[in-house]
Amino acid sequence: MVPQDKERIDGDPDLVWRVLGLLNVFRLMIPTILSVVIGLTAEPRYLGATSQALFSATLIGMFAAGVLCIGMLKRRWPSLQVQAYIHIAFDIIAFTLLMLASGGTDSGLGLLLVVPVGAISLLVANRSAIVIAAIAAMAVLAQQLAQVFLGHADPSTFTQTGLLGAVIFIVALAAAPLANRMRESEALVRQKDVDLANLAQLSQYVVERLRESIVVVDDQDRIRLINDSARQILGSSDSEAGALLGELSPRLLYLLETWRQGARTDEESAGTLVAADGSREIKPHFAPLGNRWPCPVIVFLEDLSAQSARVQQNKLAALGRLSASIAHEIRNPVGAMSHAAQLLNESEGLSTPDRRLTEIIRGNATRVSAIIQNVMQLSRREDTQAERMPLADWLDDFASEYRSTRDLSPEKMPVEHPSEEIEVRVDPSHLHQILWNLVDNAIKYGLTGPGSRIELRSGRLAGSARPYLEVADRGPGIEPDVAERIFEPFFTSEAGGTGLGLFISRELAQSNGALLVYEPRAGGGSIFRLVFADPLRWEST
Repeated sequence: MVPQDKERIDGDPDLVWRVLGLLNVFRLMIPTILSVVIGLTAEPRYLGATSQALFSATLIGMFAAGVLCIGMLKRRWPSLQVQAYIHIAFDIIAFTLLMLASGGTDSGLGLLLVVPVGAISLLVANRSAIVIAAIAAMAVLAQQLAQVFLGHADPSTFTQTGLLGAVIFIVALAAAPLANRMRESEALVRQKDVDLANLAQLSQYVVERLRESIVVVDDQDRIRLINDSARQILGSSDSEAGALLGELSPRLLYLLETWRQGARTDEESAGTLVAADGSREIKPHFAPLGNRWPCPVIVFLEDLSAQSARVQQNKLAALGRLSASIAHEIRNPVGAMSHAAQLLNESEGLSTPDRRLTEIIRGNATRVSAIIQNVMQLSRREDTQAERMPLADWLDDFASEYRSTRDLSPEKMPVEHPSEEIEVRVDPSHLHQILWNLVDNAIKYGLTGPGSRIELRSGRLAGSARPYLEVADRGPGIEPDVAERIFEPFFTSEAGGTGLGLFISRELAQSNGALLVYEPRAGGGSIFRLVFADPLRWEST
């Protein structure tokens, strides 16, 4: 019998501990309720009618046993089997003494014994349950014999005692099929828990090894799942589930909220963000997980640096055909202008200011020819002629050239450098064209008042230490719905524009392993930042 008991009890330990815990709650409630009843009733009819001292002492002992069992349950010592028998022994003794102190079976307290007998019968084997029921029935019969012997009860009460014993046996026997069903349900629940845990681990395993960058966010904007690729993009290698998305990437949270408010059924997002290392442009795609709203969202972070060439392929082909068709027509008048300026510069009677003007004409004609060559090179995807050069010296030379060409004072276009020397690897003609175009735009839109100015700054990104060069102004800025399209070819917000300047600038940047991005400036204005190739990945020259 003991091995059967051990097998039954150890089969579902969690279920056993829960049943024993509930039984102990019942054990603590009974003394409390009976004490309240005695206190509220001036002359109780049965409770403690035979021996009030024994009744009170039994209540105290029963409550103390319940407190003792709390410690045993928390420590889970001794074993389940031993605790089950200790619990039922406490209850049989306690309820028998309560009946003995209250006049026997007539008090009705014997029915309370059904609860612990039934609970323990759910945990032990059938034969052990019958033995427990027999012990409880004999205890009830023994106390009733004592009542009759002491003259506290009539012999006719044995019939009621026998019925109570039969009820105890019936409960013990009925507990067997109920226990089996409970164990089957418990096993099914446990199996489902295991399956869910396995699925969660499988999902985590698959997500962690996907090349795609994935973040799962709940309806409270907390990260529930994130893989290593997404951690690298967002710049947090140690981020764990439960972290707030806004703390990790405020820009991604903004795009998520914009998508939730304006395009719940659209899996695409209208915005992009820059990776934490400043070297990649990322486009998030959102998909809801569930039908309720708000609901968890799965975010796919797409790296546009690898896809941009495929997406823009048709536009680049159109640009190539356009540049090839007009190159000859543009070169001829530019060449004529340059030749005329050269002849004019050779005139003996030309004044010094006029000679300076001819030099500007020749310089800009040369720059236009270089732009045409760059567009042709871009359309044919020729290799760039990258050179290693100090960024500060080059930027100072560029600023001096631009100021003299546009007749700007140093106060209108200051240059800021860090204390350390920064070296970049880039095609100088490409960099010249990119920056000239950016400064032209800043002059056009950013110099809106007497005190306004254009700032040229260089430095290194905090996260990746990659060199950067940026053009900042305090103009009106760019509207958010337009900012996402400013780098598209042929897109312009003005009637006379071609929509090619920023597009060519970004393409030239990408051909040099750099990234050109826009961001609104705090306090108003715009910032165009050119992030150069990582020095650690330079090819040997």
